[in-house]
Amino acid sequence: MLAYISGQPDRKDPYISLLPTGLCYLHAALLEVGYDAVLVNFSGMSPRVIRHQLRQYAPSVVGISQWTHNRHDALKLATLVKECLPGCAVIMGGSHATYCYEAILQRHADVDVVVLGEGERTLLQLVGRLQYGAGYADIGGLAFRKEGKVVATEPAGLIEELDALPFSCLGLEKTFGVDQRLQAEFIVTSRGCPSACNFCCSPVFWQRRVRFRSPRHIVDEIKAIRKRYGLIYFSLRDDTFTADRQRVIEFCRLLIEEQLCIVWNCQSRVSALDEELLIWMKRAGCECVQLGIESGSEAMLAYLGKKITLPQIEAAAAMIKTAGINLSIYLISDMPGERDQDVDATIALIKKIRPDDGYVSPLAYYPGTRLFEKAVSAGEVAGDIFDTERAQAVYALKDHGRNAARVLGALTRYSSGAAKNFSQQKLTQGYCHVTNIMAGEYYLGLGQQHAAEKEFREITEAEPHNPWGWYLLGELLEASGNITEAAVCFRRALEIVPRHQESLLAAERVSCQG
Repeated sequence: MLAYISGQPDRKDPYISLLPTGLCYLHAALLEVGYDAVLVNFSGMSPRVIRHQLRQYAPSVVGISQWTHNRHDALKLATLVKECLPGCAVIMGGSHATYCYEAILQRHADVDVVVLGEGERTLLQLVGRLQYGAGYADIGGLAFRKEGKVVATEPAGLIEELDALPFSCLGLEKTFGVDQRLQAEFIVTSRGCPSACNFCCSPVFWQRRVRFRSPRHIVDEIKAIRKRYGLIYFSLRDDTFTADRQRVIEFCRLLIEEQLCIVWNCQSRVSALDEELLIWMKRAGCECVQLGIESGSEAMLAYLGKKITLPQIEAAAAMIKTAGINLSIYLISDMPGERDQDVDATIALIKKIRPDDGYVSPLAYYPGTRLFEKAVSAGEVAGDIFDTERAQAVYALKDHGRNAARVLGALTRYSSGAAKNFSQQKLTQGYCHVTNIMAGEYYLGLGQQHAAEKEFREITEAEPHNPWGWYLLGELLEASGNITEAAVCFRRALEIVPRHQESLLAAERVSCQG
């Protein structure tokens, strides 16, 4: 059993209890070589329910995904496992476990082994040994207790060929507590990040290297997910999706040539974008780019180790908006040394670049980051704070929130509400289904149904094989009371993507009305 528990009690918010994608990769790797494995999301479930499921499945090995936000709940889960299944081997893995393995093994007897870093190769070897009761001290990338002491083996070698890994979505049918369709929406196409920000543990976790899946492999996974789950919207969750420019262009070219007609979003760095690349992305279905801007203050950017400039931020934001792609930004507030003028600079930047939306987070410490190590060395933070602090996040400032509120208020005030220049986009870029989708949704927001209908019909005429045009037109017609034509549109969408859930539900809905 590979298990996750978010620590949040409310399962009504699907994103709180979404599984880490890495756990899905581990599950797919186990299934590929023939192990009987189940993927479980215990988020929001009571101890009684968890105990029941543990006894029902009765696994001989349980792997638990531990991150900083769920560190305490992951350890409580380990205790529940040992209470229900005393002979079960409990393995901990994930970012937090990788950096805090010594404290975990010293203080929590219910955890037997910790997998350090990238886990597929290490876990497969470990499970193979456990299956036959053999020793595992020679396997790289492990930490465990030996004669009362915590020992760690040599780091495991990284997987050089990521295309050799099975698609993370392939084992989602063998799960419990997992929203399979939502989980399949999120795809990771690389491992590692070319940047080394002071607040992020990614560089150390991935051994300061970036490895990429090939465009062909990514597109094949998208096709498999679209066929199996009917998804036509995807979120590419690489730290920096655009780190390899030519790879992104080839990926976009394949999407266009094979007429997949999906819509997607991704994360990027302000220095890893250009106008031509963004046009490729837009034509291939990209509707939103998320940038880690963090601050509008040069002093705070330096403190965070971002190594980007305000002109770079402004240029990237302008290029994204000119391409007609939604701009989303990530911001960090409530940092040590942050002054009112630093917050003012961030607000001024927001006002200038006018993002479509954004997220603000007070600075939090994570193990394995330069900021945390520096704070511990300076005596500002206790080295064992992740054990003693019960809150999910360990914020850099105890009195946090004031600056976050100011920045969030600016995002609300200055998020782009201006008219979109869709005509100019069509003139310079030619036909693009993302332009029509965004235009139609914009006009619907203004109550201009006829203008929206024109946009959606244009998709069905230019690309009869595009499910988005038929589905969105069907929704509009249904809302207008034209049930007969709406039913035709939903049927057309389902001819293209038979398992598209939204069209299936809509078709059933209008059939009842008809």
